[in-house]
Amino acid sequence: MRRLLLALLLLCILLPAASAQAADDRIVLSGPVLVDRDETVGDVVVADGDVTIRGTVRGDILVGDGDVAIRGTVRGDVVTAAGTATLGRRARVGGDLVYFDKKPVVTKGARVEGDTKKYDGGEIAGVGVGLAIGFWLAVTLSMLVLGLLLLLLAPRAADAAARAPKGVAIAVGIGAFILLPVIALLACISILGLPLGIVLLLLLVPLYAIGYVTAAFAIGRLIIKGSRIPAFIVGLLILRLLALIPIAGGLIGLLATIFGLGVLLTALFRARSA
Repeated sequence: MRRLLLALLLLCILLPAASAQAADDRIVLSGPVLVDRDETVGDVVVADGDVTIRGTVRGDILVGDGDVAIRGTVRGDVVTAAGTATLGRRARVGGDLVYFDKKPVVTKGARVEGDTKKYDGGEIAGVGVGLAIGFWLAVTLSMLVLGLLLLLLAPRAADAAARAPKGVAIAVGIGAFILLPVIALLACISILGLPLGIVLLLLLVPLYAIGYVTAAFAIGRLIIKGSRIPAFIVGLLILRLLALIPIAGGLIGLLATIFGLGVLLTALFRARSA
């Protein structure tokens, strides 16, 4: 698992780098990379795969899950996340030799101009926490704006949704959550149904988002009976705080989306039948 996480982390670095890839860079998601004798390349970035250097690398080498064998020249840094870097006696590294997990093997005669150091991952952990907090805040603010907008545009519909029978709503939500993607995918199989399938697939994300804020409003209404906006804010706050719980938070968010989707559709069916 640790090796997989390190490789995935490297992808976060690899993907933006790939957008600015030079013609002589070697950027690979999965598979080996060989820089043979008389070859000169720029940077070498590999998410999952072994790297062999017999020629010259003008830039850096960055490998997520894979071993690195250097028998040539690397003018920049060499960074290995989950593999081992082995330097032959003719290897030359102009920068630092950095490793996360396994200590590099440096053969007598190999030369490293920079430092050889182990990276403990503390900085990455800090960045990961910061990204997680930023994502949580972004989702929370987005749901807040969406919910307030829906309350202002359709306040009576929100009241009807809060009054929907909860047991029926759960059953309807489970059915809709499963059937809607299936219907969309089945529609994409035929040429005639392809436009409908694409539209349905594109609508799933906003529909699930509306289901989530609907669940927040329904939960808030159980606590605050009178005003709509305070009830929604309380319900959303409860769901977003629960979202901070590892693993369980994601499951709670999924259940809330299913419940809200069912509440929404049940209220719609009841309004049409009335």
